[in-house]
Amino acid sequence: MKIKWPVALATVFLVQLGVFLLYTQFIARTLEENTERLSQIYHEVQSGITTMDQSATVEALFNLQGIILEFGVPLVLTGPGDTVLAAENLGFEADLDTREGQASVQAYLRRLDVEHVPVGGADLQNLHFGNTPEGQGLRWIPWLEAGGLLLTAIIGFVAIRYQRRAESEKAWTSMARELAHQLGTPLSSLAGWLEVLSLPVGERPGGLRDGEIAGSIGEDLERLERISHRFELIGREPVLESVSVLQVVSDLEHYLAARIPRLSRRGVDLVVDVAPGMPRVQGNHVLLIWALENVVKNALDALAGRGGKITIYAREIGGKWISLRIRDTGPGVDPEIRDKLFEPGVTTKSGGWGVGLALSRRIVEGVHRGRIELLEGFEGTTFQIRLPAADA
Repeated sequence: MKIKWPVALATVFLVQLGVFLLYTQFIARTLEENTERLSQIYHEVQSGITTMDQSATVEALFNLQGIILEFGVPLVLTGPGDTVLAAENLGFEADLDTREGQASVQAYLRRLDVEHVPVGGADLQNLHFGNTPEGQGLRWIPWLEAGGLLLTAIIGFVAIRYQRRAESEKAWTSMARELAHQLGTPLSSLAGWLEVLSLPVGERPGGLRDGEIAGSIGEDLERLERISHRFELIGREPVLESVSVLQVVSDLEHYLAARIPRLSRRGVDLVVDVAPGMPRVQGNHVLLIWALENVVKNALDALAGRGGKITIYAREIGGKWISLRIRDTGPGVDPEIRDKLFEPGVTTKSGGWGVGLALSRRIVEGVHRGRIELLEGFEGTTFQIRLPAADA
Protein backbone atom coordinates (compact mmCIF):
# COMPACT_ATOMS: atom_id res chain seq x y z
CA MET A 1 0.00 0.00 0.00
CA LYS A 2 1.33 3.42 -0.97
CA ILE A 3 1.78 5.72 2.02
CA LYS A 4 0.46 9.25 1.60
CA TRP A 5 3.14 11.06 3.60
CA PRO A 6 1.52 14.52 3.58
CA VAL A 7 -1.64 12.96 5.04
CA ALA A 8 0.42 11.07 7.64
CA LEU A 9 2.27 14.23 8.70
CA ALA A 10 -0.97 16.20 8.89
CA THR A 11 -2.57 13.45 11.00
CA VAL A 12 0.36 13.34 13.44
CA PHE A 13 0.31 17.12 13.76
CA LEU A 14 -3.46 17.25 14.36
CA VAL A 15 -3.29 14.46 16.96
CA GLN A 16 -0.53 16.29 18.84
CA LEU A 17 -2.42 19.56 18.60
CA GLY A 18 -5.59 17.90 19.92
CA VAL A 19 -3.74 16.33 22.86
CA PHE A 20 -2.06 19.62 23.81
CA LEU A 21 -5.34 21.54 23.54
CA LEU A 22 -7.23 19.04 25.69
CA TYR A 23 -4.51 18.95 28.31
CA THR A 24 -4.23 22.74 28.35
CA GLN A 25 -7.99 23.01 28.90
CA PHE A 26 -7.70 20.48 31.73
CA ILE A 27 -4.95 22.52 33.41
CA ALA A 28 -6.96 25.73 32.95
CA ARG A 29 -10.05 24.16 34.59
CA THR A 30 -7.90 22.84 37.44
CA LEU A 31 -6.42 26.29 38.07
CA GLU A 32 -9.91 27.77 38.13
CA GLU A 33 -11.00 25.17 40.70
CA ASN A 34 -7.89 25.90 42.77
CA THR A 35 -8.74 29.60 42.67
CA GLU A 36 -12.17 28.79 44.03
CA ARG A 37 -10.64 26.68 46.79
CA LEU A 38 -8.28 29.51 47.74
CA SER A 39 -11.27 31.80 48.00
CA GLN A 40 -12.94 29.26 50.29
CA ILE A 41 -9.78 29.06 52.39
CA TYR A 42 -9.77 32.82 52.77
CA HIS A 43 -13.43 32.71 53.78
CA GLU A 44 -12.86 30.03 56.42
CA VAL A 45 -9.80 31.89 57.80
CA GLN A 46 -11.80 35.08 58.07
CA SER A 47 -14.63 33.21 59.78
CA GLY A 48 -12.21 31.78 62.34
CA ILE A 49 -10.62 35.15 62.99
CA THR A 50 -13.81 37.16 63.43
CA THR A 51 -15.84 34.67 65.46
CA MET A 52 -15.61 34.57 69.26
CA ASP A 53 -17.16 31.09 69.43
CA GLN A 54 -14.47 28.41 70.03
CA SER A 55 -16.57 25.66 68.50
CA ALA A 56 -17.10 27.77 65.38
CA THR A 57 -13.37 28.35 65.16
CA VAL A 58 -12.69 24.62 65.40
CA GLU A 59 -15.31 23.95 62.74
CA ALA A 60 -13.68 26.56 60.50
CA LEU A 61 -10.32 24.88 60.96
CA PHE A 62 -11.77 21.49 60.05
CA ASN A 63 -13.39 23.01 56.97
CA LEU A 64 -10.09 24.63 56.09
CA GLN A 65 -8.31 21.28 56.37
CA GLY A 66 -10.88 19.64 54.11
CA ILE A 67 -10.50 22.32 51.47
CA ILE A 68 -6.71 21.96 51.52
CA LEU A 69 -6.99 18.19 51.13
CA GLU A 70 -9.16 18.72 48.03
CA PHE A 71 -6.10 20.14 46.27
CA GLY A 72 -4.76 16.58 46.11
CA VAL A 73 -1.40 17.52 47.62
CA PRO A 74 0.31 14.47 49.22
CA LEU A 75 0.66 15.30 52.96
CA VAL A 76 2.41 13.26 55.66
CA LEU A 77 2.68 14.34 59.30
CA THR A 78 5.52 12.78 61.28
CA GLY A 79 6.55 13.00 64.91
CA PRO A 80 9.75 12.22 66.80
CA GLY A 81 11.70 9.35 65.29
CA ASP A 82 9.96 9.88 61.94
CA THR A 83 6.87 8.13 63.22
CA VAL A 84 4.06 8.69 60.74
CA LEU A 85 1.14 10.26 62.56
CA ALA A 86 -1.16 11.01 59.61
CA ALA A 87 -1.11 10.77 55.83
CA GLU A 88 -3.41 12.05 53.08
CA ASN A 89 -3.51 11.87 49.28
CA LEU A 90 -0.71 9.32 49.02
CA GLY A 91 -2.13 7.47 46.09
CA PHE A 92 -1.89 4.14 47.88
CA GLU A 93 -3.31 2.50 50.99
CA ALA A 94 -1.18 2.13 54.12
CA ASP A 95 -2.13 1.04 57.64
CA LEU A 96 -0.19 3.36 59.94
CA ASP A 97 -0.81 1.08 62.91
CA THR A 98 1.39 -1.63 61.39
CA ARG A 99 5.14 -1.79 60.89
CA GLU A 100 4.70 -2.50 57.18
CA GLY A 101 2.44 0.53 56.74
CA GLN A 102 4.89 2.78 58.56
CA ALA A 103 7.79 1.45 56.42
CA SER A 104 5.96 1.99 53.14
CA VAL A 105 5.00 5.59 54.00
CA GLN A 106 8.52 6.37 55.30
CA ALA A 107 9.97 5.09 52.00
CA TYR A 108 7.53 7.38 50.18
CA LEU A 109 8.64 10.27 52.42
CA ARG A 110 12.23 9.93 51.29
CA ARG A 111 11.11 10.58 47.71
CA LEU A 112 9.04 13.59 48.80
CA ASP A 113 11.89 15.10 50.81
CA VAL A 114 14.17 15.05 47.74
CA GLU A 115 11.86 17.57 46.06
CA HIS A 116 10.59 19.58 49.05
CA VAL A 117 12.02 20.43 52.46
CA PRO A 118 9.58 19.38 55.22
CA VAL A 119 7.82 22.09 57.18
CA GLY A 120 8.45 22.06 60.94
CA GLY A 121 11.32 21.58 63.40
CA ALA A 122 13.67 18.75 64.18
CA ASP A 123 12.11 18.09 67.64
CA LEU A 124 8.53 18.83 66.63
CA GLN A 125 6.08 17.47 64.16
CA ASN A 126 7.16 17.73 60.52
CA LEU A 127 4.84 18.10 57.57
CA HIS A 128 6.11 16.43 54.43
CA PHE A 129 4.41 17.33 51.14
CA GLY A 130 4.60 16.67 47.42
CA ASN A 131 3.23 18.08 44.20
CA THR A 132 -0.39 18.07 43.12
CA PRO A 133 -1.39 15.59 40.37
CA GLU A 134 -1.63 18.53 37.99
CA GLY A 135 1.87 19.65 38.97
CA GLN A 136 3.18 16.15 38.33
CA GLY A 137 1.50 16.15 34.94
CA LEU A 138 2.99 19.49 33.97
CA ARG A 139 6.45 17.99 34.31
CA TRP A 140 5.69 15.79 31.31
CA ILE A 141 4.68 18.69 29.06
CA PRO A 142 8.24 19.53 27.87
CA TRP A 143 8.92 15.85 27.22
CA LEU A 144 5.64 15.45 25.34
CA GLU A 145 6.39 18.54 23.26
CA ALA A 146 9.93 17.37 22.54
CA GLY A 147 8.67 13.87 21.75
CA GLY A 148 5.98 15.23 19.44
CA LEU A 149 8.45 17.44 17.60
CA LEU A 150 10.92 14.56 17.35
CA LEU A 151 8.20 12.25 16.01
CA THR A 152 7.14 14.87 13.47
CA ALA A 153 10.77 15.44 12.46
CA ILE A 154 11.36 11.68 12.05
CA ILE A 155 8.23 11.22 9.96
CA GLY A 156 9.14 14.31 7.93
CA PHE A 157 12.67 12.98 7.35
CA VAL A 158 11.33 9.58 6.31
CA ALA A 159 8.73 11.23 4.08
CA ILE A 160 11.31 13.46 2.36
CA ARG A 161 13.69 10.54 1.94
CA TYR A 162 10.91 8.34 0.57
CA GLN A 163 9.74 11.09 -1.78
CA ARG A 164 13.25 11.73 -3.05
CA ARG A 165 13.81 8.03 -3.59
CA ALA A 166 10.49 7.76 -5.42
CA GLU A 167 11.33 10.79 -7.56
CA SER A 168 14.78 9.39 -8.27
CA GLU A 169 13.36 6.00 -9.26
CA LYS A 170 10.76 7.72 -11.40
CA ALA A 171 13.42 9.86 -13.04
CA TRP A 172 15.71 6.93 -13.77
CA THR A 173 12.80 4.84 -15.06
CA SER A 174 11.73 7.64 -17.37
CA MET A 175 15.32 8.20 -18.47
CA ALA A 176 15.79 4.50 -19.19
CA ARG A 177 12.65 4.50 -21.32
CA GLU A 178 13.80 7.64 -23.11
CA LEU A 179 17.19 6.05 -23.78
CA ALA A 180 15.52 2.93 -25.14
CA HIS A 181 13.27 5.13 -27.29
CA GLN A 182 16.17 7.16 -28.70
CA LEU A 183 18.28 4.06 -29.33
CA GLY A 184 15.37 2.30 -30.98
CA THR A 185 15.24 4.54 -34.05
CA PRO A 186 18.87 4.20 -35.22
CA LEU A 187 18.94 0.51 -34.28
CA SER A 188 15.84 -0.13 -36.37
CA SER A 189 17.43 1.83 -39.19
CA LEU A 190 20.62 -0.24 -38.95
CA ALA A 191 18.59 -3.43 -39.03
CA GLY A 192 16.88 -2.16 -42.18
CA TRP A 193 20.17 -1.30 -43.86
CA LEU A 194 21.55 -4.74 -43.04
CA GLU A 195 18.50 -6.26 -44.67
CA VAL A 196 19.05 -4.09 -47.75
CA LEU A 197 22.72 -5.11 -47.88
CA SER A 198 21.71 -8.77 -47.96
CA LEU A 199 19.80 -8.17 -51.20
CA PRO A 200 21.45 -8.34 -54.62
CA VAL A 201 22.24 -4.89 -56.04
CA GLY A 202 19.54 -5.22 -58.66
CA GLU A 203 16.81 -5.92 -56.08
CA ARG A 204 17.70 -3.07 -53.70
CA PRO A 205 15.22 -0.14 -53.45
CA GLY A 206 16.28 2.69 -55.76
CA GLY A 207 19.31 0.66 -56.84
CA LEU A 208 21.26 1.68 -53.73
CA ARG A 209 24.99 1.08 -53.87
CA ASP A 210 27.15 -0.19 -51.04
CA GLY A 211 28.75 3.22 -50.62
CA GLU A 212 25.37 4.94 -50.15
CA ILE A 213 24.27 2.33 -47.65
CA ALA A 214 27.58 2.64 -45.78
CA GLY A 215 27.09 6.40 -45.56
CA SER A 216 23.61 5.97 -44.07
CA ILE A 217 24.92 3.36 -41.63
CA GLY A 218 27.65 5.83 -40.63
CA GLU A 219 25.00 8.48 -39.89
CA ASP A 220 23.08 6.02 -37.69
CA LEU A 221 26.26 5.05 -35.87
CA GLU A 222 27.07 8.74 -35.33
CA ARG A 223 23.62 9.23 -33.89
CA LEU A 224 24.08 6.26 -31.56
CA GLU A 225 27.41 7.67 -30.43
CA ARG A 226 25.83 11.08 -29.78
CA ILE A 227 23.02 9.52 -27.72
CA SER A 228 25.49 7.43 -25.74
CA HIS A 229 27.73 10.44 -25.08
CA ARG A 230 24.79 12.56 -23.91
CA PHE A 231 23.55 10.03 -21.38
CA GLU A 232 27.11 9.39 -20.23
CA LEU A 233 27.51 13.11 -19.46
CA ILE A 234 24.19 13.40 -17.63
CA GLY A 235 25.17 10.51 -15.37
CA ARG A 236 28.32 12.17 -13.98
CA GLU A 237 29.80 15.59 -13.25
CA PRO A 238 30.74 16.98 -16.68
CA VAL A 239 33.67 19.32 -17.35
CA LEU A 240 32.54 22.93 -17.82
CA GLU A 241 34.38 25.37 -20.04
CA SER A 242 33.84 28.75 -21.64
CA VAL A 243 31.12 28.24 -24.27
CA SER A 244 29.83 30.61 -26.94
CA VAL A 245 26.05 31.01 -26.75
CA LEU A 246 25.95 31.96 -30.41
CA GLN A 247 27.81 28.74 -31.33
CA VAL A 248 25.45 26.62 -29.21
CA VAL A 249 22.37 28.12 -30.82
CA SER A 250 23.90 27.91 -34.30
CA ASP A 251 24.75 24.23 -33.89
CA LEU A 252 21.23 23.58 -32.60
CA GLU A 253 19.76 25.43 -35.58
CA HIS A 254 21.87 23.36 -37.99
CA TYR A 255 20.87 20.14 -36.22
CA LEU A 256 17.15 20.99 -36.29
CA ALA A 257 17.10 22.31 -39.87
CA ALA A 258 17.21 18.81 -41.31
CA ARG A 259 14.82 17.34 -38.74
CA ILE A 260 12.00 19.86 -38.40
CA PRO A 261 10.41 18.83 -41.73
CA ARG A 262 10.42 15.20 -40.52
CA LEU A 263 9.23 15.97 -36.97
CA SER A 264 6.34 18.24 -38.01
CA ARG A 265 3.63 17.37 -40.49
CA ARG A 266 2.96 21.01 -41.36
CA GLY A 267 5.30 23.90 -41.92
CA VAL A 268 7.16 25.20 -38.89
CA ASP A 269 9.44 28.23 -39.12
CA LEU A 270 12.47 28.32 -36.86
CA VAL A 271 13.65 31.86 -36.13
CA VAL A 272 16.94 32.50 -34.33
CA ASP A 273 17.57 35.92 -32.77
CA VAL A 274 20.89 36.11 -30.92
CA ALA A 275 22.30 39.55 -30.19
CA PRO A 276 25.85 40.11 -31.41
CA GLY A 277 28.68 40.19 -28.87
CA MET A 278 26.89 37.93 -26.39
CA PRO A 279 29.04 37.02 -23.34
CA ARG A 280 30.16 33.44 -23.07
CA VAL A 281 28.84 31.05 -20.43
CA GLN A 282 30.60 28.45 -18.31
CA GLY A 283 29.04 25.23 -19.50
CA ASN A 284 29.11 22.03 -21.50
CA HIS A 285 28.45 22.45 -25.21
CA VAL A 286 26.85 19.01 -25.72
CA LEU A 287 24.53 19.23 -22.72
CA LEU A 288 23.41 22.79 -23.47
CA ILE A 289 22.42 21.80 -27.00
CA TRP A 290 20.53 18.82 -25.57
CA ALA A 291 18.66 21.01 -23.06
CA LEU A 292 17.64 23.47 -25.77
CA GLU A 293 16.75 20.66 -28.16
CA ASN A 294 14.36 19.13 -25.62
CA VAL A 295 12.55 22.45 -25.19
CA VAL A 296 12.34 22.97 -28.97
CA LYS A 297 10.98 19.44 -29.43
CA ASN A 298 8.35 20.28 -26.82
CA ALA A 299 7.43 23.30 -28.96
CA LEU A 300 7.30 21.11 -32.07
CA ASP A 301 4.88 18.76 -30.33
CA ALA A 302 2.70 21.77 -29.47
CA LEU A 303 2.64 22.80 -33.15
CA ALA A 304 2.03 19.27 -34.48
CA GLY A 305 -0.77 19.23 -37.06
CA ARG A 306 -1.17 23.02 -37.12
CA GLY A 307 2.17 24.56 -38.06
CA GLY A 308 3.49 27.82 -36.68
CA LYS A 309 6.69 29.51 -35.59
CA ILE A 310 9.39 28.76 -33.01
CA THR A 311 11.70 31.60 -31.94
CA ILE A 312 15.00 31.18 -30.09
CA TYR A 313 15.83 34.53 -28.53
CA ALA A 314 19.05 35.26 -26.58
CA ARG A 315 19.97 38.40 -24.66
CA GLU A 316 22.33 39.54 -21.90
CA ILE A 317 20.82 40.49 -18.51
CA GLY A 318 22.77 42.91 -16.37
CA GLY A 319 26.16 41.53 -17.40
CA LYS A 320 25.69 38.54 -15.09
CA TRP A 321 23.11 36.36 -16.84
CA ILE A 322 22.34 35.16 -20.33
CA SER A 323 18.65 34.72 -21.10
CA LEU A 324 17.57 32.20 -23.73
CA ARG A 325 13.88 32.15 -24.58
CA ILE A 326 12.17 29.52 -26.71
CA ARG A 327 8.75 30.71 -27.81
CA ASP A 328 6.16 28.91 -29.93
CA THR A 329 2.79 29.95 -31.34
CA GLY A 330 1.03 26.83 -30.10
CA PRO A 331 -2.02 26.52 -27.81
CA GLY A 332 -0.05 26.94 -24.58
CA VAL A 333 0.44 24.62 -21.61
CA ASP A 334 -2.49 22.82 -20.00
CA PRO A 335 -3.11 24.49 -16.59
CA GLU A 336 -3.47 21.05 -14.98
CA ILE A 337 0.21 20.20 -15.57
CA ARG A 338 1.67 23.72 -15.43
CA ASP A 339 2.98 23.36 -11.86
CA LYS A 340 4.55 19.93 -12.46
CA LEU A 341 5.74 20.43 -16.02
CA PHE A 342 9.40 19.73 -15.17
CA GLU A 343 8.73 16.56 -13.16
CA PRO A 344 9.80 13.21 -14.69
CA GLY A 345 6.96 11.30 -16.29
CA VAL A 346 4.72 14.34 -16.82
CA THR A 347 3.62 14.57 -20.45
CA THR A 348 0.58 15.27 -22.59
CA LYS A 349 1.80 13.04 -25.41
CA SER A 350 0.31 9.56 -25.67
CA GLY A 351 3.64 8.07 -26.74
CA GLY A 352 6.03 10.16 -24.65
CA TRP A 353 7.85 9.41 -21.42
CA GLY A 354 7.82 12.94 -20.04
CA VAL A 355 11.58 13.12 -19.51
CA GLY A 356 12.64 15.85 -21.95
CA LEU A 357 11.88 18.92 -19.83
CA ALA A 358 13.00 17.10 -16.67
CA LEU A 359 16.37 16.47 -18.33
CA SER A 360 16.56 20.10 -19.41
CA ARG A 361 16.00 21.24 -15.83
CA ARG A 362 18.67 18.83 -14.57
CA ILE A 363 21.13 20.14 -17.17
CA VAL A 364 20.35 23.84 -16.67
CA GLU A 365 19.89 23.94 -12.90
CA GLY A 366 21.83 20.92 -11.66
CA VAL A 367 24.87 21.14 -13.95
CA HIS A 368 25.03 24.81 -14.96
CA ARG A 369 23.55 26.46 -11.81
CA GLY A 370 21.05 28.28 -13.99
CA ARG A 371 17.29 28.51 -14.06
CA ILE A 372 14.62 27.20 -16.44
CA GLU A 373 11.03 28.33 -16.12
CA LEU A 374 7.76 28.68 -17.95
CA LEU A 375 6.92 32.37 -18.43
CA GLU A 376 3.36 33.60 -17.98
CA GLY A 377 1.55 36.28 -19.94
CA PHE A 378 2.77 35.33 -23.42
CA GLU A 379 0.79 34.01 -26.35
CA GLY A 380 1.56 30.36 -26.97
CA THR A 381 4.31 28.95 -24.76
CA THR A 382 7.54 30.67 -23.71
CA PHE A 383 10.33 28.95 -21.79
CA GLN A 384 13.21 30.96 -20.38
CA ILE A 385 16.64 29.52 -19.62
CA ARG A 386 18.98 31.75 -17.62
CA LEU A 387 22.66 30.86 -17.48
CA PRO A 388 25.38 32.67 -15.49
CA ALA A 389 27.85 34.51 -17.67
CA ALA A 390 31.39 33.07 -17.64
CA ASP A 391 32.96 36.34 -16.46
CA ALA A 392 30.23 37.29 -13.95
